[in-house]
Amino acid sequence: MTANDAVALLQKLIATPSLSGDESETADILAAELTSRGVAVRRHHNNIWALSKEFDSNKPTLMLNSHQDTVKPSQNYTRDPFEPTIEEGKLYGLGSNDAGASLVSLVATFCNNYDTSTLPYNLLLALTAEEENMGEKGMRSFLPHLKEEGIKVDMVLVGEPTSMQPAVGERGLVVLDCTSHGKSGHAARNEGENALYKAMNDIEKLRNFRFEKMSELLGDIKITVTQISAGTQHNIVPDECRFVVDIRTTDAYTNEEVVELLQGAVECDAKPRSTRVRASAIALSHPLVEAAVEIGRKPFISPTTSDRAIMQGLPALKMGVGESSRSHTADEFVLVGEIEEGVALYQKLLNELSNKL
Repeated sequence: MTANDAVALLQKLIATPSLSGDESETADILAAELTSRGVAVRRHHNNIWALSKEFDSNKPTLMLNSHQDTVKPSQNYTRDPFEPTIEEGKLYGLGSNDAGASLVSLVATFCNNYDTSTLPYNLLLALTAEEENMGEKGMRSFLPHLKEEGIKVDMVLVGEPTSMQPAVGERGLVVLDCTSHGKSGHAARNEGENALYKAMNDIEKLRNFRFEKMSELLGDIKITVTQISAGTQHNIVPDECRFVVDIRTTDAYTNEEVVELLQGAVECDAKPRSTRVRASAIALSHPLVEAAVEIGRKPFISPTTSDRAIMQGLPALKMGVGESSRSHTADEFVLVGEIEEGVALYQKLLNELSNKL
C-alpha cells in the first residue's frame, strides 16, 4: 500500500462523517479497504482490528493504533469540512490532521508488513472509535475485548499528530468542582460568613500546594484555578462560592491519590468530574523509544491527551503525522508530503525495532 493509496483512503474517510459515537460508516470503509488487500478483519462495535498473518503467540505484539472519529466541525470553517480537497499540497477536511493522516499511514504500514514471519514481533492494527470523547465503546471496551480474545499486547504505537516526533509522556487530567460554604448577611452591617473569602483561602492553599513525589519524566503536578463564581448582588455577603481547578497529573501519583491529597488540604467541597484521564510515560530505554531515536526522532512530553491515557500498564509511544496545533481548528488540513513522510518513517521505525528486540 503506497502513500498515494493512503491519501486516497483518507479522502474517503474525510467525505464520510464520523463524529464520536457515530463511526459505523468509516468503520465499514476501513474494513472494506483491509479486506480488499487480503487482511482478515475483525470488528468490535466500530473498532476495526486485525492481526498479522503469521501471528505467533510466542512473540511480543506491537499494537498500531489510531482513531477514526472526529470532533464536531468548528463554526468558523470557510469550506465544507467533509469535502476532501487538495490545494497546493494541502489536503483539507475534518479529521485530516487529527488523526486521519496517522490512521491511514498506519494502515499502509500494517498492510506492507502483514506477513510478519521474518519479524521478531507480531503486529496488531487497531482503528478505534470514540477517542475524542473517551467513550464507552472505544478503547475503553476494546482493550478488555482483546483480553477476552486471549490477545496480549506488549507495546503500542499511537498515531496522533506529533510531527512524527515521539511523545514519551502525557500528563493526566483531573478537574475539581469546588464549593465553599458560608452564611449570607448584609454587607453594610458586616454580617454573615463570606464564602468568597473562604474560597480565596483555599485557592491560596492550592496555589502553594506541593506534592512530595515528582515524576522523573513529567516533573511536578500542575494545579491551576481557572474559574470562580460567587454572589447575587453587591450588598449581600455570598453564602456560596464555586470555583474550578484544572490539575495536570503525572505518573508519580494516581489520579485518585491526587484528589484525596487535595481534598485533605482544603475546607471546601472538592469533587472530581472524572479520574479516568491518567498520566502515562514510557521508559527512554524501551526498544520503541530507542528505535525512534535511532531513526533521528527527538523524544518530548506531549501537552495533549489521547487514548494512551486508557492504556495503563502498556508501554505506549505516541508518534504521528501532522501538527498538533492544527487539531480541532477550522479548515483543518494535513500536507500530502507529511503522509508520505509518515509512511516512510513508520517503516523505518519497525525495521529499527526489529534490531532492538
